[in-house]
Amino acid sequence: MKRSIKSIAALSSLAVLAVAPVVFSANSASALPLARGMNGNYLGAGISAGVTEDASGDSTFGANVQGRFDVPLAPVSVRGAALFGDDSVALMPIVTYDAAIAPNTNLYLGGGYSFVTNEGNSTPLGDKNAPVITAGVETAVLSNVVVYGDAKVGFDAYRNSNDAAVSLQLGAAYRF
Repeated sequence: MKRSIKSIAALSSLAVLAVAPVVFSANSASALPLARGMNGNYLGAGISAGVTEDASGDSTFGANVQGRFDVPLAPVSVRGAALFGDDSVALMPIVTYDAAIAPNTNLYLGGGYSFVTNEGNSTPLGDKNAPVITAGVETAVLSNVVVYGDAKVGFDAYRNSNDAAVSLQLGAAYRF
């Protein structure tokens, strides 16, 4: 029993020593409110580039259409994306967590699923249906204009391979 009390006391002391510099270094700037990120809904378009290759060595450059529905009073959004290849489209419903990193700017991270309209034909995110994660940034450059950029990773997204597909998107949107 004495040994466990000594261990608890030692751990408590260590925790206090670790936290004390943070508490005592706080200044008036730490009392400022957090940056308010971007809110609102948007619909936009841009370019999309497949970074990885399928079994035949093809990577795909194409276009994207992306939209965001801001869930009121929650730091999440429901998004939709369409990545266009030559002969097929990857359609994705996605849910993201949105973190404010500057005024009118969010960093987002989320997941969803990619549905390929013509399986076997390349899109920027593979050639078959697959689970998807995404990470990106969005910022309002004018009251109704947003620019966005993100990366999407589709797991097991190629028909003849277990490889992941990676695509990069960049675009501009109308915020409403």
